This record gives sequence, structure tokens and C-alpha cells, in this order.
Amino acid sequence: MPGPPSPHSRPAPFDAVAARRIRESLGMAPGHVAHAMRASFGMGHLTPDTVTAWERGIAVPSPGELTALASVLWCDLNQLIGTPRALREHRLVRGYAAADVARAVGMDLGAYEEAEVTGVWSGDARQTAALTSALGLSPRDRMTVTGDNERLAELLGEAVSTRWQAHARALAKLTGLDRRALGDPLRTMHQEYQNLMTATLSRAAGAAASGEQGRAYLERIIDRFWDLVEASAA
Repeated sequence: MPGPPSPHSRPAPFDAVAARRIRESLGMAPGHVAHAMRASFGMGHLTPDTVTAWERGIAVPSPGELTALASVLWCDLNQLIGTPRALREHRLVRGYAAADVARAVGMDLGAYEEAEVTGVWSGDARQTAALTSALGLSPRDRMTVTGDNERLAELLGEAVSTRWQAHARALAKLTGLDRRALGDPLRTMHQEYQNLMTATLSRAAGAAASGEQGRAYLERIIDRFWDLVEASAA
């Protein structure tokens, strides 16, 4: 009897709605998909009910099944995964094996796989740069997969609540962005936050409302930062 699945074989996030939409656009029934996956990839365990379960969100394909499904549906893997976030998702979208990425990065395979499972990146600066190149990561994606978002949120929170200029150097070093490119985004965020705090303090609810609005802004501060950075670079 097979043992429990390895943590390294956990399924990637699966866009069930997209899978069904693509299948229907090709005029295929679940049975056609299952048959093609059995015939072309030797997946004899698959049935039409399996495909239907995936599309209803009842079950999720394994990494191997996901790759085969993308081939059968004539689509890119990222169309079935959606926007990659975690390290493993970025690797799967690009069709690389873990061993290939580990080799490109110059990291022991076990250490690399542990990073995918735990979400904790242990690579040094050179390995991080190699990872960014191998997977084509944007600065936003790189900071997410290497676990630097906590520090980013901390620095951004200090920047919008005090003098943003005092934190520009540290943010440039952390993100790898040119310090000059951070000026407009940080200035905008500082103004937004200060306006928000001033407006809420002037209402009857006073400090309580101000604190709630401020916390809400800080909770989404990373996404707001990258949206502004990307808009200014466009």
C-alpha cells in the first residue's frame, strides 16, 4: 500500500474554471481529456470523473497530471495555475524540474526543495541573483519567493508614517531598485497615508477610526507600493 505523498509532490494551485473553459472551447468532453491523458502519458488511473472533479474544485491534479493536462488542452501551464506566487509555482510555470533550478542556482537539491516546501529561502546574494535570472523573476516576485516581504512591509510602514526620505536608501538596497525610482511612489504613499489619518481624525469617531483606517492601509501596503513602482516605470 503506498505511503503518504511526499511534501515535494504537493499539487500546485489549480484554476479549475480556466481548465473547464479551455476544454469547452476545444469542444472536448471530460472523457476526451481523460482518454488523451491515458493514451499519451500513460495515466491509466484517470477517468472522466477525475477530470470533472478537477473542474469542480473537488480534487486537484498532481504536478505531473497538471503538465499532462496542459499538453492535452494545448495551453500554457500558467493558464491552469494562474498568477504564480510561491517559488514552486514559478518553477512549474516555466516547466523546469527542481533539479534544473537547483543546478542553475548552485544549490544542493535538498536545500532547494526545502525552500519550496517551507517558503524560506536560504540562498546567498549570488544564488538569489541566479534564481532571479533562471526563473525570470520581477523584483516583486523575487521578494515574495525569498521571504523579504515582512521586512519590506516594515520599512514601508515607517516610510509613510514618518519621513519617507529617511527610508529610501534602505528600501533601494532591499528591493534592488534605483533610489531615484522610489521617490514618486514613496511620496505618493506618504501623502495618501497622512491624508487618510488626518481625515479620519477629523471625524466624530476620532482616534479609533483613524487607527482602523491606518491598519487597513498598512495591510495592503506592499501591493500598493509595487503597483505604484510598476506604473511609474511603464
